[in-house]
Amino acid sequence: MECNKEKALEKQAFLLRGIAPLGRLLVAFSGGVDSSLLLHLAHRQLGDGVLAVTAHSVIHPTRELEGAQRFTAERGIEHLVVSSQEMELPEFVANDRRRCYYCKRHVMEQLLEIARDRGIGSVAHGANADDARDFRPGLEAARELGVLSPLQDAGLGKAEIRYLSREAGLPTWASPAMPCLATRIPYGVPITGERLRMIEAAETFLLEKGFQGVRVRHHGSVARIEADPESLESFMNPAFRAEIVRRFRMIGYEHVALDLEGYVTGKMNRALERQGREANDSDSGE
Repeated sequence: MECNKEKALEKQAFLLRGIAPLGRLLVAFSGGVDSSLLLHLAHRQLGDGVLAVTAHSVIHPTRELEGAQRFTAERGIEHLVVSSQEMELPEFVANDRRRCYYCKRHVMEQLLEIARDRGIGSVAHGANADDARDFRPGLEAARELGVLSPLQDAGLGKAEIRYLSREAGLPTWASPAMPCLATRIPYGVPITGERLRMIEAAETFLLEKGFQGVRVRHHGSVARIEADPESLESFMNPAFRAEIVRRFRMIGYEHVALDLEGYVTGKMNRALERQGREANDSDSGE
């Protein structure tokens, strides 16, 4: 996706000017493309005044934590890893439409406490300008707690963030989006450690086979694979399909399905949109 490079640089300059007066800043760091650019820019502007904190638990793939630790170690950025323990929240485990709100608020409260203990006045996360286009209740929680969104405030969208990351030589510039594993489970189905384990194992297998931007949606005994449309042809190979089925059955799935639409961000939110339309139709008497 192309972007206006001159405008992207202007927005980056705006962001740098905005965080300069902070002096010290705690960055919620997942290791993804957005928070990596934010951390890079904050470190560039504030130096040792920046603290990166990664909240880790079973809802996040282990490979993400390893990438985050490598990123900070290579740049000499102080980095803390804390156990976020979302699975201890009954409201999160219930997996209703506000799941991300409960999780985000819980995590950000932890980070704000760390900031207070360290004498750091501000906490920021990597929300970007494109996030408002999808259903993101976690952003509401961050706003309520006063967590800063420098990328979003600067108007930086995903394409611009990737461009600026590439210009800065960051290894994350082409990294696919990787939300937490709980997003692979349909709303209303409780989140369990076993379901998360199955999802991570299945996705790790596909990633090791060279697929990018892949999701394994968990529907009970059925694994529904979403992959980039350009890579769907790879699944037409009978031997490869047999290998996938064999591995997924070892993981615990009985059936394996391929989503012919391919991966589309926000697809699991379609059920919410449909419920909203049905409710509106009911209210209008149609």
